[in-house]
Amino acid sequence: MAISLLAGAASCGGSTAPRAADSASKGAGATASAPGFAASGSPGLSDSIASEPSAPALPPPFEASPMAPSAEIERPSATSGADRAEGAARKAPSSQVAPEPIDRPGLGTEWGETRVSRISTAPFVRADVARPFVAASLFYNDAEGARAMASASGFRRTSPQAFTLAGGAVAIGLRGEGGGFLSGFVAGETSHVVGEAGQRYSIVLRNLTPNRIECVVSVDGLDVMDGQPAAFSKRGYLVDPHGELEIDGFRQSLDTVAAFRFGSVRGSYANQKHGDTRNVGVIGVALFHERGTAPWTLDDVRRRREANPFPGQFATPPGI
Repeated sequence: MAISLLAGAASCGGSTAPRAADSASKGAGATASAPGFAASGSPGLSDSIASEPSAPALPPPFEASPMAPSAEIERPSATSGADRAEGAARKAPSSQVAPEPIDRPGLGTEWGETRVSRISTAPFVRADVARPFVAASLFYNDAEGARAMASASGFRRTSPQAFTLAGGAVAIGLRGEGGGFLSGFVAGETSHVVGEAGQRYSIVLRNLTPNRIECVVSVDGLDVMDGQPAAFSKRGYLVDPHGELEIDGFRQSLDTVAAFRFGSVRGSYANQKHGDTRNVGVIGVALFHERGTAPWTLDDVRRRREANPFPGQFATPPGI
């Protein structure tokens, strides 16, 4: 079964709870055999995940405080003074200390504070279990990193908005704490959002197709549902036709998430939990059709975008 998300801060009022999608192995309308997830959020927003979700994401492990070295009692010996001096020199700590590792520049996403985000399940069977009909990426960075990335290729600035991805099938944006979208730029075929360290954000997805779709979402290469490496085989949130979904953080339980907060690469959840920063700085979205619906292909999207509202430029005689 799939899971619907009602994402929202603990201090905020609740909203309508979206429903989640069923496992692809079950028939449409089948009863969910596994608990689904739903999160509370702004009115009109809905998310859902598959009926057989992985375990919720877990916080990064705590590091134990280093134990103080035990003192050694030196016993008198008949060793000569020179030997004692040589031994002391051998025991003396080296004056050369290994340099601290240099932090990678740019932003990562940290494990933030707990926020209320309830989820529930709804039936959804994928038309293709393993392959999304489209997969897209949205990159993020701080202002300095954005300038460096923009200078590497031609780009155009954008106002605060959601970026249209996947040939127009879905729009995605990062919403800041103030409620507005973060600004960014487009370079070549990639879209970039600019954020600031310490800033909380949420992922907003808009379904621009006439069909319900399932969205599997990742942050820094980690699935937002269980905090493990993302894969197409995992279940995602459901978005109604022309509907909108807002995801507040990594899911901790059926009722809460750990907020997305920009931070350093070293402090990112990917590094703190898995020790891997290879995919820090990217948000991924994989979209799946529902069985029994007409596939929404990129050709369909392109054809609609290129439709001419005034195809006839000149009048012609009657009968022609």
